[in-house]
Amino acid sequence: MTRFTVRAPRATALTLCLFEGDSETRLPMARSGEDWVLDVPAPPGTRYGFRADGPWAPESGDWFDPAKLLVDPRAVELDRRFVQDPRLAQFGFDTADIVPKAVVPAPLADVPRQAPIFTRGGLIYELNVRGFTALHPNVPEAQRGTVAALAHPKVIAHLKRLRVTAVELMPLMAWIDERHLPPLGLTNAWGYNPVAMMALDPRLCPGGVAELRETVAALHAEGIGVILDIVLNHTGESDAQGGILSLRGLDNAAYAHAPDGSLINDTGCGNTLDFANPHVRALAMETLRHFVRSCGVDGFRFDLAPVLARGPGFDPAAPIFAEIAADPWLADRVMIAEPWDIGPGGYQLGNFPPNWLEWNDRFRDDVRRFWRGDGAIGPLVIRLAGSSDLFGADCRSVNFLAAHDGFTLADTVAYANRHNEANGEQNRDGHGENFSWNHGVEGPSDDPEIRWARGNAQRAMLATLFASTGTILLTAGDEFGRSQHGNNNAYAQDNETSWIDWVRRDRALEAFTARLSARRDAARCATFPAQGDWTRSDGAPMSVTDWEDAATDGVRFRSTDPAQPLTLSICRDAHDIARIDAARLPC
Repeated sequence: MTRFTVRAPRATALTLCLFEGDSETRLPMARSGEDWVLDVPAPPGTRYGFRADGPWAPESGDWFDPAKLLVDPRAVELDRRFVQDPRLAQFGFDTADIVPKAVVPAPLADVPRQAPIFTRGGLIYELNVRGFTALHPNVPEAQRGTVAALAHPKVIAHLKRLRVTAVELMPLMAWIDERHLPPLGLTNAWGYNPVAMMALDPRLCPGGVAELRETVAALHAEGIGVILDIVLNHTGESDAQGGILSLRGLDNAAYAHAPDGSLINDTGCGNTLDFANPHVRALAMETLRHFVRSCGVDGFRFDLAPVLARGPGFDPAAPIFAEIAADPWLADRVMIAEPWDIGPGGYQLGNFPPNWLEWNDRFRDDVRRFWRGDGAIGPLVIRLAGSSDLFGADCRSVNFLAAHDGFTLADTVAYANRHNEANGEQNRDGHGENFSWNHGVEGPSDDPEIRWARGNAQRAMLATLFASTGTILLTAGDEFGRSQHGNNNAYAQDNETSWIDWVRRDRALEAFTARLSARRDAARCATFPAQGDWTRSDGAPMSVTDWEDAATDGVRFRSTDPAQPLTLSICRDAHDIARIDAARLPC
């Protein structure tokens, strides 16, 4: 006997729909408080969905339409991917042939408990599961682009050569394309538009929970942790013109609304989940526990993390933080915030709990500006030494040069402007200011001097990253010069624009990156030394003007602390960091 339970407090009736082939059996459910419940024989593998009846009054927040098949918000397996279709938003149109069915899962024992492999100061390697192995020549073709491919020996060998501490997997949750993409012939390649939070996307993870679980175990066996990039801030039901797929047709109060009843859009994706609502937090907590208990993941990176603490304003003492800290399955996991959203007061870098790490875009921007030639050395050194201006003495910074969102590292030194024409939005999407520079020619160049300068600039920034205090993050492919041809918002490019080319890669740059990582891994300094002497490149003491003047091209540091013997020389004229004798500087 299987118990089906779904929350729909304002519904007048709920129907469980069981599917066998094209046949649908509808069974009425019984109200139990704000939930609806039904016990029915349904063995593992049974496909199901819900239909909810009640008022149709979108202006009042009620979107009940019994013609809509609704996905269980707590589904852990789906029979196929979501597809975008205008009929999803049309009242009275039956969507049973459009919407995926949830699948009753087979019982699965919890994974054995173990502490996270990843610890602060390590190297996180961000990757898009599909794009990372879609073109990998050593991975069997049938396995390319899937979670299972990450366990292939050649893939693991690459991760180990870079001394990766944990892979950070871009979203695996079942998602739907944004409405505007299908008419353009485009699809969402990144996954930041989920519908079912706990269900793995069937294309990325055709083997379901078992596939992710086995891959995590294989990576753990090689000393590599797994962090999931997870989207809990909104769902793919989008704005008021979006489809009725799950929560909207069951419990629209899960979304944050303004006093006039309109959807709050602090995410830029059409809706925002309301974390002031305890039922939303309960769903989020259940999602996190599911991936730890069933798959053994080491932690999570939270997309647009300020949403977790909105009610509606950002509260650094929001309930979700205490709930995670008190949960026996989650308390010791790695928690990483993307500390901004587009809502009021949405930039919250440095304001998350003391045990959380935070993506530090100030590191990215200050490093780029310095090596571009218009940034002062003072901000660079603050970032290099752990960004104490943001985090105090307890460095929680995740330092990065580039991420999935924005220019690749190679494109940062080859393009002054974004080139997103292929996205179909007249090049209006993506960041406008990237602190990038093209060395005199926009895009590819055969000029050996330009190619040399671009290569040195990449090496200088990589050396800065690997010498920095804090956790560091490298986006897959930046170690060998991956380009997206100037596209700094390749979310809609599920093609060779965003896929990694394993054949045509800069192997010399790759070897350089591996050497940096080995040096960082070997020295193991606890923090940037507190005691030491800073001088200009000519040996003169640094003045206030030297620190603040963008014309200051170099600086030298020599530690006077025998416990942390570091010497460091930065010289912008040569586009290189000349000496880093002790290059592991984690917090």
